[in-house]
Amino acid sequence: MLWVPFTIFAAFMQSWRNAFQKHLSQDVSSAGVTLARFIYASPLAIVYLVLLYYFGEADAPQFSQLYWLYILLASVAQIAATLLMVMLFRLRNYAMGVGLAKSEAVIAAILGALFFSAFLTPLAWMGVLIGSVAIWLMANPSSLKAVSLPTLLTGLASGLCFALTTLWVREASLLLGLPFLHSAAWVLLCVISLQTLILLVWIAAKEPITLKAIWAKPKLTLAISVCSFFGSLGWFTAMSLETVAMVKTLGQIEILFTLMISARWFRESLSRRDLIGLFLIVLGAICVIMA
Repeated sequence: MLWVPFTIFAAFMQSWRNAFQKHLSQDVSSAGVTLARFIYASPLAIVYLVLLYYFGEADAPQFSQLYWLYILLASVAQIAATLLMVMLFRLRNYAMGVGLAKSEAVIAAILGALFFSAFLTPLAWMGVLIGSVAIWLMANPSSLKAVSLPTLLTGLASGLCFALTTLWVREASLLLGLPFLHSAAWVLLCVISLQTLILLVWIAAKEPITLKAIWAKPKLTLAISVCSFFGSLGWFTAMSLETVAMVKTLGQIEILFTLMISARWFRESLSRRDLIGLFLIVLGAICVIMA
């Protein structure tokens, strides 16, 4: 059950990272906000990995071609997912943007069962579906006619990319055959380093002014990177212990933290639908824990 505290910790850190990203997105492009997520995270990942080997014994990893393929696919998918979520922040408010992106739990459950042999029990499926209903209630207006098609498609695309990221990260972690902390740390370092390199090259070539914009907000950029590192550390470690669908369904409690931040920091009001959605998220989380 160690995956449970790691997931809750990851959800808490990710909610703050998203809040900081929304704040930065007011002055920096989507690509720049995405880069802020990774730019200071690689040194933290190196320090964490060194500490793991200093205090605990483990073999050196054997990297296969399949491992590097999973790392590349996960890195690109997570960049795309983050870009789409930043776009959501501009289409709708903070809480709704995060809510739509959380469609990843049910997408990961379906893809995991179809392509990754990650089968769930009936109780676990019930938890996934309850959580999905909760996210739908909280992310959409009362009238279906009021649902924006671009917003809906962007949210589902973000959720799909996040789901693929986590599925490929889990497969890469399992390939290493190391203790779960060490395997998660290696995958984390490889993914973050590759993402930083890809984004730096892209932004330097396409929009170099964005680098100046990020440099002009060092504290906010550092806060995003630190929260992103600890959030990814929690997710990657939890997914080395449990299936992606279970982790991501429990991780929907991030919406609880998100709504609290949304109400107190961004002054966005909460509705009765939000409260019903929160109750259903807790109920779904209980189902997956019991499963």
